[in-house]
Amino acid sequence: MLDTRVAASYVALLYDHLTTSGLDAVACLGEPPSPTQHFVPMSHWQALLEKAQQADDRPALGLRVAAGIGPRHFGVVGYAALACGNLAEALARLERYHASVYDVNPVSVQVLADRVVLAWGTERGKPGALVDETAIASLVQLARDMTGRFLPVVRVTFVNPPPDDPTPYTDYFGGEVLFAQPATEVHLQHEQLQLPLRRSDPALLALLDAQAEQLLAQVSALPAEVEAWRRRLVPLIREARPTLAALADTLHMSARTLQRRLSDQGLSFQQLLDDTRRHLAEGHLAEARLDLAEIALLLGYSEQSAFQRAFKQWTGSTPAQWRRTHRMPRL
Repeated sequence: MLDTRVAASYVALLYDHLTTSGLDAVACLGEPPSPTQHFVPMSHWQALLEKAQQADDRPALGLRVAAGIGPRHFGVVGYAALACGNLAEALARLERYHASVYDVNPVSVQVLADRVVLAWGTERGKPGALVDETAIASLVQLARDMTGRFLPVVRVTFVNPPPDDPTPYTDYFGGEVLFAQPATEVHLQHEQLQLPLRRSDPALLALLDAQAEQLLAQVSALPAEVEAWRRRLVPLIREARPTLAALADTLHMSARTLQRRLSDQGLSFQQLLDDTRRHLAEGHLAEARLDLAEIALLLGYSEQSAFQRAFKQWTGSTPAQWRRTHRMPRL
């Protein structure tokens, strides 16, 4: 295998499963990743799954682990997916930023007449049945969690040999499951992709709001009115809706009235937006808890490259350069 990796937030899923099963997760797996650790190497993830299999030797471990997944295990990418309008948009966002959570084989999407196929090849290696089954079952379970519905999958294929008993797999996925295939695939109906998403994960949203509040509180004192506008702007930025009209709507005033009041403070809406984004970006970069793709998502950018261009325009440095200079020391 090449030097691939998975997110530390995703690894937490395995600790959660063992704890829920009545086992001592730390005794079985060792200490979990630290709060400041973003990734763990694929080799470590494979070893953790093998240890979990030894502690919980029932079949289909990957399916049982995936049953407990939620957006929090995908970090801010999971929250960003929940901010989308339907399942198709959420999966597209997960596809774009998959490397922030699960950096193994890249995914391709094929639209057929009666279905959509998500496919993963083996160009970067075969991580093994436990890794693949946990990943695919987690993706399907996340889609069910985001929509609040049981979504039967048309077909799932795995590159690994078949298990002794395939029944748990057909029961879990609700459709045809094939093994020893050329690629790993998930087949979904077009109608399923149009399903709306449920509300965002309250715990994750509260965490993101607390982080934003902490970062914004570090700036020099601002007029109370400007500070209130900026705090109202933060969730709009995360939801990729940072417009004058959207902010005015949350403040229960017309866009023209807000524009006039901004002008009275010597500001334009674009200045307010850029200043808020810049300060949040610098705070996230200094804390070193998020990678650049996740920071771009939190700042409402559809592409990491757009965030990098904007940051260089604000500071004269790229985000990576700024982080190397200003990163806070770890305790």
